[in-house]
Formats: sequence, structure tokens, C-alpha cells
Amino acid sequence: RKRVAGGLPYGWEQETDENGQVYFVDHINKRTTYLDPRLAFTVEDNPVKPTTRQKYDGNSTAMEILQGRDLSGKVVVITGANSGIGFETAKSLALHGAYVILACRNTSRGNDAVQRILGEWHKAKVEAMTLDLASLQSVQHFAEAFKSKNVPLHILICNAAVFGAPWGLTEDGLEATFQVNHLGHFYLVQLLEDVLRRSSPARVVVVSSESHRFTEIKDSSGKLDFSLLSPSKKEYWAMLAYNRSKLCNILFSNELNRRLSPHGVTSNSVHPGNMIYSSIHRNWWVYTLLFTLARPFTKSMVSE
Repeated sequence: RKRVAGGLPYGWEQETDENGQVYFVDHINKRTTYLDPRLAFTVEDNPVKPTTRQKYDGNSTAMEILQGRDLSGKVVVITGANSGIGFETAKSLALHGAYVILACRNTSRGNDAVQRILGEWHKAKVEAMTLDLASLQSVQHFAEAFKSKNVPLHILICNAAVFGAPWGLTEDGLEATFQVNHLGHFYLVQLLEDVLRRSSPARVVVVSSESHRFTEIKDSSGKLDFSLLSPSKKEYWAMLAYNRSKLCNILFSNELNRRLSPHGVTSNSVHPGNMIYSSIHRNWWVYTLLFTLARPFTKSMVSE
């Protein structure tokens, strides 16, 4: 015995005709039907709960993972959401009913990303706001602007990052990779912590990397070496700077979860996978070349 469960697939709506009969509208493909599209996803009345390994694998898409989820009423902030993993995450959450804010350094690109999502579903609740993690003042302005909306915050995804960037200092006098990848997010979470607590159950997701394993931030005596976090130009190596920032992400997420989970706010750090092709390599032609050579063996974020 099977039954229909979960919400309608994204882009679908349920309507009633003049005779009181229910029908379904597919806004993506511009068609209507009296057949419930969820019949394609019927479930057993007494199913055996599958393991995560059984449900999802390397071929799974964000849309498949969220299939049947109704995120209406949930408010989500995603940094660096105008491209790559951030955009795919924002799109998937918005198409399942969440109100998604794309926190982007480039406002124009952020607005373009919003229009791309609205092009898939015109009723999606999505907007772009300016956030430059290389400026602590910009982080503060973003937090103030978000709070002025008087909405909850159920999910904060710290996704934005730079990789392979040349050495440079931010307006705050800190090495740019460290500030953009870690410190800016750290400050953002601190500024929004009160909203997260009031919105519990809520969660913070920090996008880190497996490359955190290939570095160290301690000196020879085992103490934290602050000079490694924001190194001088002479001591700078782009790959090491990225690895250190990703290690900081994980340490931060673990401690944040320890402090806030008793208040209904969880925090997790995630590794997005080694075999995903994105634009994170754009800062140096060598990395671009390597990513291009590896592309035939990577997972695309665009449906073929």
C-alpha cells in the first residue's frame, strides 16, 4: 500500500476549477493536469527508513534532496550566493518556498541571480543585499539592514570564499583571504546571533574544505600563532592561506555549536566535495588551467 506524501514539486501549484474539482498547474512547463504530480513519488505506508548513504550519492542534486520539502515561512541568508554552490543552494531553497536573501559583494550580479531564480518560478521569495566580507563596516551595515526587516533567521549559510588570491590587505588592515573566508563570517554570525536565538530552532552552516587538513596554525610550542592567520606579503602563500582559513571555519563552527546548541541554534561545517566545478579558481590562471583540465571528471552544477 502506498500513499502520496510531501509537498508539490517546485513550480507546481494546486488550484480549483469552477466545478470545484482540484487541478494542478506546472508553471515551469506551462501546462495543467488533473493528475497529482506527487503520484510519481508515492511512499510505502510503513517504509523502512533508508540510510543517508542509500538516499543520496554523488549524482544527487540539491533539488532531489529537497524533493517534497515545504520551506514556506523559513528565512535563509546565504553569502556569496550569486554564483556556484551558493547560487544553486539559494535557488533550491527558494523554489521550495523559503524566503532567501542573497548576500553578495557585487549588487548587480546579486540582482541578476535573483532574476534567474524568478525566471524559474515567478512566486519565489528572493532578494539580493550587499555584503562585502572584506569590509567589517559592510558586514555591520548588512546586519543592521537585515535586522530592520524584522524577520526571523532560520538558516545562515556562510558560503562566500576566495581561493588562490594574491596577497593584499583589506581596508581593516588584515590579509584578504583570512578576512573574507573566516573573519568576516565570524563577525556576521556575532552580529546576527540574537536573531538566530530568537528564531530557534535555527542553524548555521559554514562551508569549509577538506584542505583544512593540510595546514597548521600553531607555533612550535603548540600555541596559536596569530602571525599565520594574517601573514605578511613575504610569508604569504595563497594555498596555505586558503587552507588556514578553512581550518578556522571548522574550529569556529565547532565552538559555535557548543555555545549555541543549548539555545536551539546548531552549527555545522561542511566539505562541498572535491569533484564539483565552480568559479572559485578565477583569481589565478594556473588554478584556472588545473580546474579546466579536471573539468571532464567533475560534477557540473548545471543540468545537462
